[in-house]
Amino acid sequence: MTHDHDLVLRPTAAQTEAALDPPPGRTGGDLVVETLAGLGATTVFGLPGQHALGVFDALRRSTLRYIGLRVENNAGFAADAYGRVTGEAAPLLLSTGPGALTSLAALQEAAAASAPVLAICSQVPTAGLGGGRRGYLHELPDQAASFRGVVKSVHTVRSQSQIPSAIEAAWKSALTVPHGPVWVEIPQDVLAAPTSIPVLTGGDAFPDELPPRPELTAVAAHLLSNAARPAIIAGGGVVRSDASGKLRRLAEVLSAPVVTTPGGKGAFPWTHPLSLQSWTEDRHTTDFLEDADVLLVVGSGLGELSSNYHTFRPRGRIVQIEADLGKLEANHPALGIHADARLALQALLETVEERGDESAPDRVRQVLARIAERIASQELTLEQEVLASVRTALPADSPSFWDMTILAYWAWSAFDAKGPNHMHSAQGAGGLGYAFPAALGAAVADPTRPVLAVSGDGGALYSIAELATARQHGLDVTWLIVDDGGYGILREYMTDAYGEATATDLTRPDFTALSESFGVPAVRTTPENLEADLRKALSTPGPSVVVLPAVLRMFAPTHLA
Repeated sequence: MTHDHDLVLRPTAAQTEAALDPPPGRTGGDLVVETLAGLGATTVFGLPGQHALGVFDALRRSTLRYIGLRVENNAGFAADAYGRVTGEAAPLLLSTGPGALTSLAALQEAAAASAPVLAICSQVPTAGLGGGRRGYLHELPDQAASFRGVVKSVHTVRSQSQIPSAIEAAWKSALTVPHGPVWVEIPQDVLAAPTSIPVLTGGDAFPDELPPRPELTAVAAHLLSNAARPAIIAGGGVVRSDASGKLRRLAEVLSAPVVTTPGGKGAFPWTHPLSLQSWTEDRHTTDFLEDADVLLVVGSGLGELSSNYHTFRPRGRIVQIEADLGKLEANHPALGIHADARLALQALLETVEERGDESAPDRVRQVLARIAERIASQELTLEQEVLASVRTALPADSPSFWDMTILAYWAWSAFDAKGPNHMHSAQGAGGLGYAFPAALGAAVADPTRPVLAVSGDGGALYSIAELATARQHGLDVTWLIVDDGGYGILREYMTDAYGEATATDLTRPDFTALSESFGVPAVRTTPENLEADLRKALSTPGPSVVVLPAVLRMFAPTHLA
């Protein structure tokens, strides 16, 4: 008698022969690329380095497409965007020490935004592991320690036989909700040494599911079905789990208004009668949400931006659905449901009772009208016109990537993403330089649509070298650079807080001439011509740059009163 767990797949005669006589010239690096290909990877990002040459040499013997960027941090941003767009783990190949450490800021953004990045880094030779100071080039006492507080999991390889299992475990970790970056490190000598291990042709690293506990969703369904004024906050977890359709159906069944966080842009239709859009940084929205007797929070930890800088003080019951256990009830007590947003919303749809409330759309219109009146009183016509021009010029199905710049801060609240997974920014960790390299990663993931990147002049200088990458690979990315002469948002913050700004004005290059020196066409535009110039650039295949000299202002905050 046999049991399921006793069954073993036996190799065919051809497989046995191939295993006993693997092709010559393979190394530990081949085991890396073969494992990635067996798991389904098609594209890798990164930069070569002396310790990692074994992997890069193996790339030429593989079917993997390699996209090389000019700075490791930018390669991390590109992998981050590739993971967000495709939902697949994006391999990022790095070298030991300085190369590895340069990627830290990008991995922090991937962690904050739950982007599945599989970082594979070389290490000093095996003899240097364990903290001894052997004096190897790039040596750190404990390289993995630099990443352990940033990534989801760390996997250190010490022999070639460990490579497939370590990469498979990391792949599974990256794609198990909540998604996130993971770290694999392999010593230089392990990567470079010849291997007799058979060619790897497959992999099995299916991520674990995270269903909700049925007793908790039963209570949540009861609360929502019997609520007088339910409301919903939808965060990035809804987008990442592809649950926007289920969110819409649940909102309509409950007649519950929905506001999306900056990370949840596009999770709910912008013009839907129940849409409060994304005005989380507005006291009118905050007041409305505080008045809800039952508030459903899906895929958000109610962090700083999503809670109007922690001024949100709910008076009703909160039901929070969150895949990241660390975010569950971190800011407010709630009926916490540790689950993937898609599975939890499906469970609620199966158990809630329809509640009619014809007043909900009217209450939504009143809130949006008060927000519009507040913004209109601040004489911010230029800012609104610039954002409107970007929206009009950008095709509805094209993704956009935004740096930490004033126009992006406007976009968090006022930009219609036109769909889930269409708008991304660096608001998770808040570092500069994200937009352009991330847009390059998105263009690699889906070359059928033009991609928009939006940066200020300060953030643009973080990633200006990637114009060479865009040209080399012919990537269809249009880069809008809003040139205000420095770190505009910091200038505004410092002026408001201290009366004047320090260290925020910058000497800049001629961005159009610099772009053209890379072979990338560029145009200097005006607010009046922005829509036409941007539309032309987006409709022309290949990379392009549009420079807008303009000093934009932020709308007044409502959390300081």
